[in-house]
Amino acid sequence: MKKTATTVLGFSLALSFLVNGAHAQNIDLKPASLTPYQVSVSAGDYKGKPAVALQMPGMVANEKTIAVLKDVDFHNGTIEAEISGQPQANAGEGARGFVGIAFRVASDTSKMELFYIRPTNGRANDQVRRNHSTQYVSMPGYPWEKLRRETPEKYEAYADMVPAEWTKVKIEVKDETAKFYVNGASQPTLIVNDLKQGKDLRGSVALWIGPGTLGHFTDLKVTKID
Repeated sequence: MKKTATTVLGFSLALSFLVNGAHAQNIDLKPASLTPYQVSVSAGDYKGKPAVALQMPGMVANEKTIAVLKDVDFHNGTIEAEISGQPQANAGEGARGFVGIAFRVASDTSKMELFYIRPTNGRANDQVRRNHSTQYVSMPGYPWEKLRRETPEKYEAYADMVPAEWTKVKIEVKDETAKFYVNGASQPTLIVNDLKQGKDLRGSVALWIGPGTLGHFTDLKVTKID
């Protein structure tokens, strides 16, 4: 029989799993329940919902700009959330409000898979920018620049979205395949059949933002199937 675990996060996180019976663990979603890397974390209300906000306090060394959930171990299953991204007031011209969810994050953050969105691209007048609204990347070794250059269009896709508003996202993960759904769509916006870190990687779930972004996260739900 498969073991199934469900984690529900709004302003609080409830983790329930079956291991030789039922055992429940509750973790509040607040700065103390997250381990930040190159980001600051704060809690408050946003657009009518209790949320966690992420920002970069300054220059960063790499793309590991995440806040990792403590006491979560994820391999296969689904991750659902509402996320919002917008460029900060002092952000450069290339800022897109990059915001997303990382999964299978190794304990030392050396490896992870990631889906994210570029909210300002969703309704841009430039069709090429629209086509880059959603993105898959993998660390280490597979930043967006490499994937776009070597396999154009394979790891990016269009979805309607706007900055500074809640966008519903869902990630389904099974071994080497992950599917990314946006705004409650019944069909995935983006399908990745070759997760770059392989089928055996497992780890935590993390909140992620990109350069020049103010990101908000709420209503995170993780269902684990191992």
